[in-house]
Amino acid sequence: MRGLKDKVAIITGGGGGIGGATCRRFAEAGTAVAIFDIDEAAAKRVASVITAAGGHAIAMTCDIADHDAVAKAVASVEAIHGRVDILVNNAGWDVFRLFKDSTPAEWQTLIAINLVGALNMHHAVLPGMIAKGGGRIVNIASDAGRVGSSGEAVYAACKAGLIGFSKTLAREHARHRINVNVVCPGATNTNLFAEYKKGAANPDKLEDAFRRAIPMGRIGEPDDLPGAILFFASDDAAFITGQVISVSGGLTMAG
Repeated sequence: MRGLKDKVAIITGGGGGIGGATCRRFAEAGTAVAIFDIDEAAAKRVASVITAAGGHAIAMTCDIADHDAVAKAVASVEAIHGRVDILVNNAGWDVFRLFKDSTPAEWQTLIAINLVGALNMHHAVLPGMIAKGGGRIVNIASDAGRVGSSGEAVYAACKAGLIGFSKTLAREHARHRINVNVVCPGATNTNLFAEYKKGAANPDKLEDAFRRAIPMGRIGEPDDLPGAILFFASDDAAFITGQVISVSGGLTMAG
């Protein structure tokens, strides 16, 4: 894809399954990658794989729910590279529980990571993108935010909010040549999905139900996501903004 070589990208949750796969794919395209993750060891593992392959990556420990910590981390990237061209808001957390059985403490954690964290990242990155005259933002939401998902009420609310937020920012910043788009994974074989399944009475039955509901007949893998993410970040998507695409094997086919 065009326009990714020599760019600078921040990927949140970059130490995880989808995040790590996305970081590696950006590095293969010649992008310098800043890996933001609350798990320092995970971020460093991904960075070491990238640098060993000849790519450029830095690992940064960052709690995206902390506005001041995000501002400092983004400033550090800008100090090292001079700018941020691409932001991928990928970090997320979920718990499988019917809403009536959930607790306010769980709500707050879900909201802090899945919604407020993305707001913090936008707030830190947008001024620099405006000043340099452009940028690409790709927000990783979820099909749960498009069509709902039993046992994920608050998570779905956060992801639906992120979709609405993304469309609004796409309108506000089109004149600054900042494109904001959304990728919605379906069920994907990550540590997050494994933790999600633990909340079910029968995790294997839950996974089988997902598999049977997916027309392509399998759970997604982390490597299924980077193609769509990199496309939205590339020059091939220069005239695309405010759009949402699902990468779910056909689990949902929302218009």
